[in-house]
Amino acid sequence: MNERRRTVTSAVPSEVLADLDLAQLRDYRHKLEAEEDRASYWRRLVHARLDLLAAESKSDHPLTLEELVRVLGDTGTGQSRQALVAVHASDPLPELPELARMWATDVDPHDPEQVEDAVARLTEAESQLTDYRRALHQRIDEATAELIVRYRENPAAALTAIPDR
Repeated sequence: MNERRRTVTSAVPSEVLADLDLAQLRDYRHKLEAEEDRASYWRRLVHARLDLLAAESKSDHPLTLEELVRVLGDTGTGQSRQALVAVHASDPLPELPELARMWATDVDPHDPEQVEDAVARLTEAESQLTDYRRALHQRIDEATAELIVRYRENPAAALTAIPDR
């Protein structure tokens, strides 16, 4: 599934965002984008854990550094994962339901029941994160459309987004 963001082409005023002034609207949009970065980061971590479980369960030895690089860098499409993220390890991450249970690290990769259980938990978390990101994208698009409407009404307002030097 391609999750690339679509471009907002038709801007319709938002009744929900109408009470926000321009600075509040920009701030709201920036906060949504930051939250989407955190959710995307968590989603990448879940995918990495799933990839590690799959690789470990097929291996008869602990994974070497070279194998880890291959497992964590391969996307399955021949492209490598090289995403630049704005989230740093020290930033607080969003909470997930049952996070400790989902992220259990004491899974024996050679015990099919444990692997199946871990994969089920991780798959559910990935689904929740995908739904959450979709909702964030809808709100970001709504805020972007509202900004476009306002800039079309008053093009000079766009200049206020440029910081003074």
